[in-house]
Amino acid sequence: MDKNATSSCDGQVSQKDGKNEIRNIYIWDMDETLILLKSLLDGTFAASFHGSKDIKKGTEIGKKWENMILRVCDECFYYEEIENFNEPNLDSLKDYDDGKDLSKYDFGSDAFVSPTDIPNKRKLAYRHRSISEKYKKGLSNLLDQQLVKLWNDLYTVTDDFTDAWLSSARELVHQASGVISTGENNSTGEETKSNENNNNNKNKNKNVSLIVTSGSLIPSLAKCLLYKLDDVISHDNIYSSWEVGKLQCFRWIRDRFDGPNTRFCVIGDGPEECNAAINMNWPFVKIDFKPGNANRFPGLSLDGLQSYISVMYDVEEEEEEGGGGLEGEREDEEEEY
Repeated sequence: MDKNATSSCDGQVSQKDGKNEIRNIYIWDMDETLILLKSLLDGTFAASFHGSKDIKKGTEIGKKWENMILRVCDECFYYEEIENFNEPNLDSLKDYDDGKDLSKYDFGSDAFVSPTDIPNKRKLAYRHRSISEKYKKGLSNLLDQQLVKLWNDLYTVTDDFTDAWLSSARELVHQASGVISTGENNSTGEETKSNENNNNNKNKNKNVSLIVTSGSLIPSLAKCLLYKLDDVISHDNIYSSWEVGKLQCFRWIRDRFDGPNTRFCVIGDGPEECNAAINMNWPFVKIDFKPGNANRFPGLSLDGLQSYISVMYDVEEEEEEGGGGLEGEREDEEEEY
C-alpha cells in the first residue's frame, strides 16, 4: 500500500501527505486479528478459500486450542476460583495489594470468596500479582516438557494451516514495537524481562504495543502466552473490555501514554474497536482474513500501519490549522462499516 493513505472502517484508503512522529502506541485486538480461533472453530476461515482448505481440519485445530487455553487457565492462573471476577487489567486492584511476600502463601486455604469487601479484593489482587509473575516466566517454565512439545507442535500446525498468519502477525507486532524477534518465544524469561523495559511507560521514545480484547482477562493472558506474544506484550499491557467496553479501555490507554509526540493506532476486525477509535479520533486498520485482502497476515506491513497513522494525524493538524471537515469524514467512516 502507498505510504500516504487514510482509513475507514471498511479498510478503504484515500491519498494524503503524512509525516513521522516520535512515538506510536499500537492497540491490537486479539481474536481474528493477531490470532485466529473463532474462524477456525466455525469453519469460516477455511471456507473463505473455496475448497482449497479442509474445514474439518481447521475445526479440529481450533478445538485443540480451546483445550490448551483452558488447561493453562486452570493449571496456572487460578481460573476456577476467579473466572467470575473479571477485571480489565491485572493492575486494576493493585491499590488493594499490600505487597505481602507470596512465595509461601497458600492460595488454596485463604478462604477467598466473591471480592465484594476489602479482604477479598486483596486476595484477588494477590492472585493477579502471582499471575503476572508467572506470565513473566513464560510457559516453558510453567508446563512440563510433554505439554510444551504439544503446544509447540500445535502452533506449528496452525501456522502452516493459516499460511503463517500467527508468525506473520507476531513479527509485525515486534517490528511495530521496536523489539527484536528471535523467531521463537522465550524459554528462560530473559527476553520477556527485556521487553518489559521496552513497554515501560517511562521509556518515552519507544513505540508500544497493547492488546484490548473483548474476551475475559485470564484466558486472554493465556492466549498471549500460547500464541507466543509474551516477549513483546507485557502483562500490564493487556486489557479486557468485557464489562467496561473498548472505548473506556482506549481512554485509560490515552491517559497512560498521551503526550505531545504520541500517536495512537487501533488494529482489529470488529465494529466496537472501529467505533471506539473513531470516537477517539484515532486511525483504525480493519483486519479481514479473506484471501486477497491487504490487511491480513501475511500482508499487512509496518509501512502500511505507519501510513494510516501519518494520514490521520496530518488530517487533524490540517483541520486545526484551516478548520477542515474531519468530523464529517469520520462520521462517513462509521456509516461505512
